[in-house]
Amino acid sequence: MTSSLLDQLVEYRGIESNYHDAWGRPTSIEPATKSKLLSAMGYPVDEPDLLLKQVQDSSNQTWLSVLNPVQVLRIEEHLKIVVRLPIELVTDDYVAKVSTELGDVFEHPFVPIDGQLANVAHIEDIEFQEYLIDIPMQLPLGYHTLSIVIDDDVLGSMRLIIAPSSCFKPKVLAEGKKVWGLSIQLYCLRSDHNWGIGDFSDLSFLVEKLAKQGAQFVGLNPIHALYPSNADACSPYGPSSRRWLNFIYIDVTSLDGYQQDSTQAIVNDVSFQQQLQNARAADLVDYQLVTKLKLNALEKVFEYQNSQYLSKNTRLNKVFKAFVADGGDSLQTLAVYDALQESLAAQQKPFSGWPVFPTEFSDFHNPAVKTFTKKHAKRVKFFLWLQWQAALQLEMANQVAQKSNMLIGLYRDLAVGVSEGSAEIWGNKELYCTEASVGAPPDILGPLGQNWGLPPMDPEKLFEQQYQPIIEMFDANMRATGALRIDHVMALLRLWWVVKGDDAKKGGYVYYPVDDLLAILALESHRHQSLVIGEDLGTVPDEIRAKLADNGVYSYRVFFFEQAPDGGFFSPSHYPEQSMSTLTTHDMPTLAGYWHCDDLTLGKELGIYPAEDILSTLYASRHHNKQSILDTLHGHHSINDEVGRDVHNVKMSKALNFGMQLHMASGSSALLSLQLEDWLEMDKPVNIPGTFNEYPNWRRKLTRNLQDIFNDSSLNELAANLTEARKHASK
Repeated sequence: MTSSLLDQLVEYRGIESNYHDAWGRPTSIEPATKSKLLSAMGYPVDEPDLLLKQVQDSSNQTWLSVLNPVQVLRIEEHLKIVVRLPIELVTDDYVAKVSTELGDVFEHPFVPIDGQLANVAHIEDIEFQEYLIDIPMQLPLGYHTLSIVIDDDVLGSMRLIIAPSSCFKPKVLAEGKKVWGLSIQLYCLRSDHNWGIGDFSDLSFLVEKLAKQGAQFVGLNPIHALYPSNADACSPYGPSSRRWLNFIYIDVTSLDGYQQDSTQAIVNDVSFQQQLQNARAADLVDYQLVTKLKLNALEKVFEYQNSQYLSKNTRLNKVFKAFVADGGDSLQTLAVYDALQESLAAQQKPFSGWPVFPTEFSDFHNPAVKTFTKKHAKRVKFFLWLQWQAALQLEMANQVAQKSNMLIGLYRDLAVGVSEGSAEIWGNKELYCTEASVGAPPDILGPLGQNWGLPPMDPEKLFEQQYQPIIEMFDANMRATGALRIDHVMALLRLWWVVKGDDAKKGGYVYYPVDDLLAILALESHRHQSLVIGEDLGTVPDEIRAKLADNGVYSYRVFFFEQAPDGGFFSPSHYPEQSMSTLTTHDMPTLAGYWHCDDLTLGKELGIYPAEDILSTLYASRHHNKQSILDTLHGHHSINDEVGRDVHNVKMSKALNFGMQLHMASGSSALLSLQLEDWLEMDKPVNIPGTFNEYPNWRRKLTRNLQDIFNDSSLNELAANLTEARKHASK
């Protein structure tokens, strides 16, 4: 019976038994892995009696709920709801009452027994019946509440989400216009004024300059909130919260209060200035030093603003309070978490994340946390203020893009998850399965598989929470932007779960309610007039690519992965129009690094490639690919005879580099994204997948200041040529 029950649970919880790997080979998930995944979801798989009771209790709880927690529909779909009632109540008269988010009310009377009987169950000798009820209502887009009412009593309520048929697309893109832009790692930017890390003022400067050169967007790395008291945990893909921002990008010098004597006394100190110069001069971002410097100055600015505006009945205080109220529990959780982590660090207690906090502080909802919050109210207010200032400065960069008439403007990158020690999990542990992590099976980028250390959301708990965490996340990341890039977009369909202690290769896929999630994505996309790009690389089933296309999500096409069976490279003119094309990504070598095989050399040094024969095969494949690239570029007249035709005699050069970029510009993708590193002909990557401390991931700066970049005639000429090529491709 236990074996049968486990098999049923595996199917019910969406654990995949078979899949095709990155090379197209059929692959099966081991029974032991499936059992471990159920255990990570909270099922006592080794205790049959407890397991059976848990399953029965869960089923009973569902039957005792008159309605499901949430239902998602597209605007063109007919509304039908599932209603569950004891048999003696199914002949009574009820009203389905819908209250829209704008305050309108729609009502429809019904008798359950007149509907379609869908299922029957017995709980403690009481028969329950489940009916499918037609509700003939034309409802607007949005988040509404549907209640079942009898004699003015509400028996049950659920969230009703009405979504458009697909994501937002700018009209000119739908009509065939082709555009280009740059994707950047904001922290990498050097400038004459920043404090050793790129900031929002740098971003505004970059946007304004690029807009004048014809670029229509600037793509950002994830700028999610990280850890002020653990600054070296700097991966933008392992954040503390995906709803909030990394305050380190605030330009302190532009804040009201920076010029005050108290702040100037701090920043003009000889020691401070020396450390500031060190932070600026370093080739790698010194996160600890930059964080310390910024916090020291920001504290003084906050003291000034708090005394002048935020402790009085001022307009600014009203705006600040409105920001805090709009942020709700999520913002409060992050601010308290940052203040608490800072306090524990000052006491030299474990502070790397809530799993090692003292027990009384291990959950946001604990009484001790509430006591701490009251006792340290001003410090919590400081961290709330940081989020406010970061949001204001990001919006300023967005305004620069809009005033510069960029078609898209800023586009943000949404990470696939949060790290285990994050504030997001600390405030909602029920949602996350912390005994597992998200990752990827073996593929071209990671031959050993990958474990990203990001606990996955439980799909069932997400449903029970009416998809609120997903709604808030999409909403937050589409603000102050014209587009959203979703990293590892396959997460909307399925995620590779790896149980703690297991090798990444021993994971398994768990499915998510993809149709509901895509509908919510489409709704938020239209609300924010934000197009959506889905990073669909790696092990991608055909079903998700087709679904994404039907839902108006732009595919992500990387030149080096677009190869024909014979090894040749597809012309970018054959890419889907509904796509963003690119040459390289943050997880790949730069063009120079690729051409000179620096990534393979680094991979060997860092132990990424487990066997010499694998590395030899990769070198041989790279050699063949480079020759195919030369053949493609010459065949399409994207480079002239300044670049040779025999790979043995061709090194990376400006002519080859720029030629590859212009080759992509002639393609059919609506969006072309290029890397600023390749404009600067850099060789070192920003990240090497599968490494942690072995390589300084997320730290490598650009080799030149922003001001110098736009005084370079060759780069200005490249930008002009890209703009012209995109115009020609639009015809």
